[in-house]
Amino acid sequence: MAPVISSINPNHGPPTGGTAVTITGSGFTGATLVKFGTVPVSSFTLVSDSQITTTAPAGTGSAAVTVTTPLGGTSNGVTYTYGTVPVITSLTPTSGTAGTSVIISGSGFTGASSVHFGTASATFTVLSDGQIQATAPAGSGTVQVTVTTPAGTSNSAAFTYTVLPVITSLTPTSGTAGTSVIISGSGFTGASSVHFGTASATFTVLSDGQIQATAPAGSGTVQVTVTTPAGTSNSAAFTYTVLPVITSLTPTSGTAGTSVIISGSGFTGASSVHFGTASATFTVLSDGQIQATAPAGSGTVQVTVTTPAGTSNSAAFTYTVLPVITSLTPTSGTAGTSVIISGSGFTGASSVHFGTASATFTVLSDGQIQATAPAGSGTVQVTVTTPAGTSNSAAFTYTVLPVITSLTPTSGTAGTSVIISGSGFTGASSVHFGTASATFTVLSDGQIQATAPAGSGTVQVTVTTPAGTSNSAAFTYTVLPVITSLTPNQGPTSGGNTVTISGTNLSGATSVLFGTHAATITANTATQITVTAPAGAAQSVNVTVTTSAGTSNPLPYFYVAAPAITGLIPTMGPSGGGNTVTIFGSGLALTSAVHFGAAAATNITVISDSQITVTAPVGTGTVLVTATTPGGTSTVGLGNAYYTYVAPPVITSLSPAQGSVSGGDDVLIRGSNLTYTDAVFFGTAPASFAAVSDTMVVTTSPPGTVGPVTVTVHSPGGTSNGATFQYQP
Repeated sequence: MAPVISSINPNHGPPTGGTAVTITGSGFTGATLVKFGTVPVSSFTLVSDSQITTTAPAGTGSAAVTVTTPLGGTSNGVTYTYGTVPVITSLTPTSGTAGTSVIISGSGFTGASSVHFGTASATFTVLSDGQIQATAPAGSGTVQVTVTTPAGTSNSAAFTYTVLPVITSLTPTSGTAGTSVIISGSGFTGASSVHFGTASATFTVLSDGQIQATAPAGSGTVQVTVTTPAGTSNSAAFTYTVLPVITSLTPTSGTAGTSVIISGSGFTGASSVHFGTASATFTVLSDGQIQATAPAGSGTVQVTVTTPAGTSNSAAFTYTVLPVITSLTPTSGTAGTSVIISGSGFTGASSVHFGTASATFTVLSDGQIQATAPAGSGTVQVTVTTPAGTSNSAAFTYTVLPVITSLTPTSGTAGTSVIISGSGFTGASSVHFGTASATFTVLSDGQIQATAPAGSGTVQVTVTTPAGTSNSAAFTYTVLPVITSLTPNQGPTSGGNTVTISGTNLSGATSVLFGTHAATITANTATQITVTAPAGAAQSVNVTVTTSAGTSNPLPYFYVAAPAITGLIPTMGPSGGGNTVTIFGSGLALTSAVHFGAAAATNITVISDSQITVTAPVGTGTVLVTATTPGGTSTVGLGNAYYTYVAPPVITSLSPAQGSVSGGDDVLIRGSNLTYTDAVFFGTAPASFAAVSDTMVVTTSPPGTVGPVTVTVHSPGGTSNGATFQYQP
């Protein structure tokens, strides 16, 4: 029966040849020749009566593929086309939004069937063999652009999708020219300009989400915008402020403590009022009026108002001379305590008051009075009265022993902020946790905020004031958990593996976090926690343990992506194993085991993250090859991870077993395991052949010399036994 070709796959390839081609049809048994046009292929494999595999030779244009058999002659011809794979040399532009017109330059674009931006198809027009105009489809980030023609798919070129910048806030939203303004938002990378209204501002891009700009000259409320290569952002309002102005003071003179009305404009948002260099307490009544209290001072001073827009002009205020108290020594005590009042203007003093109670006193000099504290309680104001008026006041506190009623919290680590509640804390000079001094702040007569110093166990907290030391309250030091190791410290992104956390103070763990994801705790002791790792992305995350005492130090844990196998070289070998196989794929750097089916390979050598070599184990048939790493075990691919074991070929007979020394005799080799025959030798001389079936190979004897030679068959399964062929004259 004549051979018939129904299809070839693929039906095209590069002019250099080398493309693996599968020929499908019928009547191929005993095929002796395969041609691409007039060029015979160097070798081919008869897979079955309906299929031959071979490698395309070099060629140009179109060539008719034919198959010749001894009995059926030559088949029909099916066209194979030689073409050049397209090449991209540049994109113009290399970035833009969806809908951008992009010119793709290069070569081999004639007959292009598709253009892809990443995985998205683009509409396009072939302008010439070296140029395509394409419209960028919807997309984001940076994607790879490729062109596909009948000759194949091109190399890739990067195209970056751009997005408009967005302003979410300004800080501050008002100020004068020269104010530093932080613009927050997104998409600021590559910003080319910042405008306050129509005025350009100098600026620095701090990150994709933040710009520091300096407000240019301007007035009123203007719109701030950011421009990048992707376009101009939305706008945010910025208001220019004006300096405050003082027009009058009422009154223009007085003693310290005098209430002064400051009139003018621009007082909204005032941050300070100064009488000379002294700060005054004040209230903003309106944009045009402030009520201030004159601080201590003397002579004539200049009054100014400061707002976020700056400092005003000045107006003169003159101090009149009243007695002034600058200090009390001591500032607290019981009734009967001798108190030295220091200051000025005391000559002729007529009375000294502790609150509303009159005190006995002696004027020692114009700047000093000795007074005896009358009966009283709490904190009272001490004043001196002379013919010029009454002085400012100074506080004197009647002391009682401090009392602690509670601590919040009652336990914690060194550095814990502790609120001490009770009474009599005014003037506190020290707080002790056991014998250790603590830093503290007196919040009120009934409350102190203290920071627990270094300590351990349960200690007694006390407060000391000029009146004495308080009762005590117990505070217990807790110890933070400490992690020293993770076993293992890496695992699959799918999670689910068991991790043992070792350390100290781990009892009573309330949570274990892998980054922001909680792990499941399965066992917990003071020195060890066993957890089930949660799922995570392929990256390093910090593992922490939290107990009632707080959160531990972090240790890194590495999520490893599962390996993938994309190819094997070779894809077949002897059933006895022992040959080296190169495995290609991804995520292979940490490979700990490789299996051919259920059999473990040996001598695993990591070449790179994408390549390893192993020694194949013993096996039979076609098996799936898998790689195992901390990220898991590779899964079934698309047939490119399968390995076929081939049994050694066996020769049982030659027919005929003799021939001419000139060669050219057709010899039928019978035996078993002959399907994958890749070479036939008469002695050391190679012979042409065709594998007809698993039990039959047709070969042509090469020239030889008179006498016997040993005929052998070689395949991926090894070399066969020898059969004797007799060369005759």
